[in-house]
Amino acid sequence: MGRTQDSGVYGKRRKTALGIMEIVIVEDEKPAARRLERMLKKLDLEVNTMLHSVNEGVAWFKENPEPDLVFLDIQLSDGISFEIFEKVKISSAVIFTTAYDEYALKAFKLNSVDYLLKPIDEEELTNAVRKFRENYLKNNSQIDFNVFRKMLETESKPDYKTRFTIQVGQHLKIIATNEICCFYSENKASYLTTTTGRNYPVDISLENLENELDPEKFFRINRKSIVNIDCIEDIISYTNSRLEVKLNAFTEFQLIVSRERVKDFKRWIS
Repeated sequence: MGRTQDSGVYGKRRKTALGIMEIVIVEDEKPAARRLERMLKKLDLEVNTMLHSVNEGVAWFKENPEPDLVFLDIQLSDGISFEIFEKVKISSAVIFTTAYDEYALKAFKLNSVDYLLKPIDEEELTNAVRKFRENYLKNNSQIDFNVFRKMLETESKPDYKTRFTIQVGQHLKIIATNEICCFYSENKASYLTTTTGRNYPVDISLENLENELDPEKFFRINRKSIVNIDCIEDIISYTNSRLEVKLNAFTEFQLIVSRERVKDFKRWIS
Protein backbone atom coordinates (compact mmCIF):
# COMPACT_ATOMS: atom_id res chain seq x y z
CA MET A 1 0.00 0.00 0.00
CA GLY A 2 1.34 3.44 -0.86
CA ARG A 3 2.06 5.85 1.94
CA THR A 4 1.55 9.59 2.00
CA GLN A 5 5.12 10.30 3.06
CA ASP A 6 4.62 14.01 3.64
CA SER A 7 1.83 13.58 6.19
CA GLY A 8 3.04 10.36 7.75
CA VAL A 9 -0.32 8.60 7.45
CA TYR A 10 -1.29 5.74 5.21
CA GLY A 11 -3.22 6.72 2.10
CA LYS A 12 -6.69 5.27 1.65
CA ARG A 13 -7.64 3.96 -1.74
CA ARG A 14 -11.00 5.36 -2.75
CA LYS A 15 -13.64 4.24 -5.23
CA THR A 16 -13.99 6.60 -8.20
CA ALA A 17 -15.55 6.45 -11.64
CA LEU A 18 -12.54 4.33 -12.59
CA GLY A 19 -12.71 2.03 -9.60
CA ILE A 20 -9.82 1.89 -7.12
CA MET A 21 -6.98 4.26 -8.02
CA GLU A 22 -3.44 4.84 -6.86
CA ILE A 23 -2.21 8.44 -7.20
CA VAL A 24 1.32 9.72 -6.60
CA ILE A 25 2.49 13.35 -6.41
CA VAL A 26 6.15 14.10 -7.21
CA GLU A 27 6.80 17.67 -6.03
CA ASP A 28 9.77 19.12 -4.13
CA GLU A 29 7.82 22.05 -2.64
CA LYS A 30 5.85 20.45 0.19
CA PRO A 31 3.27 23.26 0.53
CA ALA A 32 2.53 22.96 -3.21
CA ALA A 33 2.19 19.17 -2.86
CA ARG A 34 -0.23 19.50 0.05
CA ARG A 35 -2.26 22.12 -1.84
CA LEU A 36 -2.57 19.79 -4.84
CA GLU A 37 -3.59 16.96 -2.51
CA ARG A 38 -6.40 19.10 -1.06
CA MET A 39 -7.58 20.08 -4.54
CA LEU A 40 -7.70 16.42 -5.61
CA LYS A 41 -9.72 15.50 -2.53
CA LYS A 42 -12.39 17.92 -3.73
CA LEU A 43 -12.53 15.82 -6.90
CA ASP A 44 -12.99 12.66 -4.79
CA LEU A 45 -9.44 11.52 -5.50
CA GLU A 46 -7.15 10.34 -2.72
CA VAL A 47 -3.37 10.81 -2.92
CA ASN A 48 -1.55 7.73 -1.69
CA THR A 49 2.05 8.89 -1.85
CA MET A 50 4.05 12.13 -2.01
CA LEU A 51 7.64 12.14 -3.23
CA HIS A 52 9.91 15.17 -3.05
CA SER A 53 13.12 14.41 -4.97
CA VAL A 54 14.61 12.38 -7.80
CA ASN A 55 16.37 10.03 -5.38
CA GLU A 56 13.22 9.51 -3.33
CA GLY A 57 11.24 8.86 -6.51
CA VAL A 58 13.68 6.27 -7.85
CA ALA A 59 13.70 4.41 -4.54
CA TRP A 60 9.89 4.41 -4.25
CA PHE A 61 9.13 3.31 -7.81
CA LYS A 62 11.63 0.47 -7.53
CA GLU A 63 9.92 -0.89 -4.42
CA ASN A 64 6.22 -0.29 -5.19
CA PRO A 65 3.68 -1.24 -7.88
CA GLU A 66 3.06 1.35 -10.58
CA PRO A 67 0.38 3.90 -9.65
CA ASP A 68 -2.48 4.71 -12.00
CA LEU A 69 -1.69 8.42 -12.18
CA VAL A 70 1.39 10.54 -11.39
CA PHE A 71 1.35 14.32 -10.92
CA LEU A 72 4.94 15.14 -11.85
CA ASP A 73 6.79 18.39 -11.21
CA ILE A 74 9.51 18.78 -13.86
CA GLN A 75 12.17 20.62 -11.88
CA LEU A 76 13.00 19.01 -8.52
CA SER A 77 15.57 20.12 -5.96
CA ASP A 78 18.07 17.45 -6.97
CA GLY A 79 17.46 17.35 -10.73
CA ILE A 80 14.93 16.93 -13.52
CA SER A 81 12.13 14.53 -12.58
CA PHE A 82 12.55 12.72 -15.90
CA GLU A 83 15.66 11.15 -14.37
CA ILE A 84 13.37 8.99 -12.24
CA PHE A 85 11.88 7.32 -15.28
CA GLU A 86 15.22 6.95 -17.01
CA LYS A 87 16.15 4.64 -14.14
CA VAL A 88 12.75 3.03 -13.49
CA LYS A 89 10.51 2.13 -16.40
CA ILE A 90 6.82 2.74 -15.69
CA SER A 91 3.69 3.06 -17.81
CA SER A 92 1.55 5.17 -15.47
CA ALA A 93 -0.45 8.08 -16.82
CA VAL A 94 1.31 11.39 -16.13
CA ILE A 95 0.07 14.96 -15.66
CA PHE A 96 2.95 17.42 -15.48
CA THR A 97 2.88 20.26 -12.97
CA THR A 98 5.38 22.95 -13.87
CA ALA A 99 6.34 26.61 -13.71
CA TYR A 100 7.77 26.51 -17.26
CA ASP A 101 6.32 29.09 -19.64
CA GLU A 102 3.53 27.72 -21.79
CA TYR A 103 5.39 28.36 -25.04
CA ALA A 104 8.08 25.94 -23.92
CA LEU A 105 5.54 23.14 -23.52
CA LYS A 106 3.91 23.16 -26.96
CA ALA A 107 5.61 19.84 -27.66
CA PHE A 108 3.72 18.29 -24.76
CA LYS A 109 0.42 19.25 -26.38
CA LEU A 110 1.50 17.79 -29.69
CA ASN A 111 2.21 14.51 -27.93
CA SER A 112 -1.11 14.44 -26.07
CA VAL A 113 0.49 14.70 -22.65
CA ASP A 114 -1.34 16.97 -20.25
CA TYR A 115 0.28 19.56 -18.00
CA LEU A 116 -0.73 22.16 -15.43
CA LEU A 117 1.04 25.48 -15.03
CA LYS A 118 1.78 26.65 -11.49
CA PRO A 119 0.08 27.97 -9.51
CA ILE A 120 -2.41 25.26 -10.38
CA ASP A 121 -5.92 26.47 -11.17
CA GLU A 122 -8.81 24.35 -9.85
CA GLU A 123 -10.73 24.46 -13.12
CA GLU A 124 -7.65 23.40 -15.11
CA LEU A 125 -7.02 20.57 -12.65
CA THR A 126 -10.63 19.42 -13.02
CA ASN A 127 -10.29 19.41 -16.82
CA ALA A 128 -7.02 17.49 -16.69
CA VAL A 129 -8.53 14.84 -14.41
CA ARG A 130 -11.59 14.60 -16.67
CA LYS A 131 -9.35 14.05 -19.71
CA PHE A 132 -7.42 11.41 -17.79
CA ARG A 133 -10.66 9.60 -16.90
CA GLU A 134 -11.87 9.70 -20.50
CA ASN A 135 -8.62 8.34 -21.91
CA TYR A 136 -7.59 6.05 -19.06
CA LEU A 137 -8.71 2.81 -20.67
CA LYS A 138 -7.71 3.83 -24.19
CA ASN A 139 -4.15 5.01 -23.78
CA ASN A 140 -1.58 2.71 -22.25
CA SER A 141 1.40 3.94 -24.27
CA GLN A 142 4.77 4.33 -22.56
CA ILE A 143 6.03 7.92 -22.31
CA ASP A 144 9.52 8.49 -23.68
CA PHE A 145 10.90 10.93 -21.12
CA ASN A 146 14.15 11.35 -23.05
CA VAL A 147 12.12 12.87 -25.88
CA PHE A 148 10.50 15.38 -23.53
CA ARG A 149 13.83 16.24 -21.91
CA LYS A 150 15.25 17.10 -25.35
CA MET A 151 12.13 19.07 -26.25
CA LEU A 152 12.39 21.17 -23.11
CA GLU A 153 16.10 21.78 -23.63
CA THR A 154 15.44 22.85 -27.22
CA GLU A 155 12.29 24.89 -26.67
CA SER A 156 12.80 26.56 -23.32
CA LYS A 157 16.49 27.34 -22.99
CA PRO A 158 16.78 31.14 -23.04
CA ASP A 159 19.43 33.03 -24.99
CA TYR A 160 21.64 34.39 -22.23
CA LYS A 161 23.94 37.34 -22.81
CA THR A 162 27.40 36.40 -24.03
CA ARG A 163 28.92 39.91 -24.02
CA PHE A 164 28.45 43.46 -22.79
CA THR A 165 29.35 46.71 -24.54
CA ILE A 166 30.91 49.29 -22.21
CA GLN A 167 31.48 52.99 -22.87
CA VAL A 168 35.07 53.93 -22.00
CA GLY A 169 35.59 57.60 -22.75
CA GLN A 170 35.17 58.01 -26.53
CA HIS A 171 35.46 54.27 -27.10
CA LEU A 172 33.22 51.21 -26.84
CA LYS A 173 34.72 48.15 -25.19
CA ILE A 174 33.30 44.66 -25.69
CA ILE A 175 33.60 42.36 -22.66
CA ALA A 176 32.65 38.69 -22.95
CA THR A 177 30.46 37.36 -20.16
CA ASN A 178 33.03 34.70 -19.25
CA GLU A 179 35.50 37.54 -18.59
CA ILE A 180 33.24 39.03 -15.90
CA CYS A 181 33.89 38.10 -12.28
CA CYS A 182 30.86 39.79 -10.75
CA PHE A 183 28.26 42.55 -10.99
CA TYR A 184 27.47 44.88 -8.13
CA SER A 185 25.44 47.99 -7.35
CA GLU A 186 26.66 51.03 -5.50
CA ASN A 187 25.19 54.51 -5.10
CA LYS A 188 22.22 53.55 -7.32
CA ALA A 189 24.52 52.55 -10.20
CA SER A 190 25.55 49.11 -11.52
CA TYR A 191 29.07 47.93 -12.25
CA LEU A 192 30.88 44.86 -13.52
CA THR A 193 34.29 43.61 -12.44
CA THR A 194 36.40 41.71 -14.95
CA THR A 195 38.58 38.70 -14.18
CA THR A 196 41.56 41.08 -14.35
CA GLY A 197 40.10 43.28 -11.60
CA ARG A 198 38.92 46.23 -13.75
CA ASN A 199 35.59 47.87 -12.86
CA TYR A 200 33.22 49.34 -15.45
CA PRO A 201 29.74 50.90 -15.14
CA VAL A 202 26.88 49.08 -16.89
CA ASP A 203 23.56 50.61 -17.87
CA ILE A 204 21.38 47.80 -16.51
CA SER A 205 19.96 46.96 -13.08
CA LEU A 206 20.84 43.81 -11.16
CA GLU A 207 17.17 42.78 -11.38
CA ASN A 208 17.35 42.77 -15.17
CA LEU A 209 20.79 41.18 -15.15
CA GLU A 210 19.40 38.21 -13.23
CA ASN A 211 17.17 37.40 -16.20
CA GLU A 212 19.89 37.89 -18.81
CA LEU A 213 22.71 35.89 -17.22
CA ASP A 214 23.13 32.13 -17.34
CA PRO A 215 21.99 30.89 -13.88
CA GLU A 216 24.46 28.03 -14.04
CA LYS A 217 27.28 30.58 -14.08
CA PHE A 218 25.91 33.58 -12.16
CA PHE A 219 24.11 33.80 -8.83
CA ARG A 220 22.75 36.81 -6.94
CA ILE A 221 24.12 36.38 -3.43
CA ASN A 222 22.41 39.47 -1.99
CA ARG A 223 20.53 42.57 -3.14
CA LYS A 224 23.71 44.28 -4.41
CA SER A 225 25.96 41.50 -5.80
CA ILE A 226 25.93 38.82 -8.52
CA VAL A 227 28.93 36.47 -8.67
CA ASN A 228 30.43 34.19 -11.32
CA ILE A 229 31.01 30.65 -10.05
CA ASP A 230 34.25 30.39 -12.04
CA CYS A 231 35.75 33.27 -10.02
CA ILE A 232 35.03 31.88 -6.56
CA GLU A 233 38.30 31.40 -4.70
CA ASP A 234 36.98 30.60 -1.24
CA ILE A 235 33.76 30.34 0.77
CA ILE A 236 33.90 31.06 4.50
CA SER A 237 31.33 30.66 7.27
CA TYR A 238 30.11 34.07 8.44
CA THR A 239 27.96 35.37 11.30
CA ASN A 240 24.21 34.68 11.54
CA SER A 241 24.35 31.52 9.37
CA ARG A 242 25.65 33.48 6.39
CA LEU A 243 28.59 32.86 4.07
CA GLU A 244 31.39 35.08 2.81
CA VAL A 245 32.46 34.58 -0.81
CA LYS A 246 36.01 35.39 -1.87
CA LEU A 247 36.50 36.11 -5.58
CA ASN A 248 39.92 36.07 -7.21
CA ALA A 249 39.52 39.53 -8.77
CA PHE A 250 37.20 41.52 -6.51
CA THR A 251 38.30 43.70 -3.57
CA GLU A 252 35.70 46.50 -3.44
CA PHE A 253 33.88 45.15 -0.37
CA GLN A 254 32.97 41.92 1.41
CA LEU A 255 30.67 39.65 -0.56
CA ILE A 256 28.21 38.13 1.92
CA VAL A 257 25.55 35.60 0.95
CA SER A 258 22.36 36.79 2.67
CA ARG A 259 20.83 34.30 5.07
CA GLU A 260 17.70 33.76 2.98
CA ARG A 261 19.85 32.90 -0.06
CA VAL A 262 22.31 30.52 1.61
CA LYS A 263 20.29 27.37 0.90
CA ASP A 264 19.88 28.19 -2.79
CA PHE A 265 23.54 29.22 -3.00
CA LYS A 266 24.70 25.87 -1.63
CA ARG A 267 22.46 24.11 -4.13
CA TRP A 268 23.86 26.29 -6.93
CA ILE A 269 27.51 25.47 -6.20
CA SER A 270 26.91 21.75 -5.68
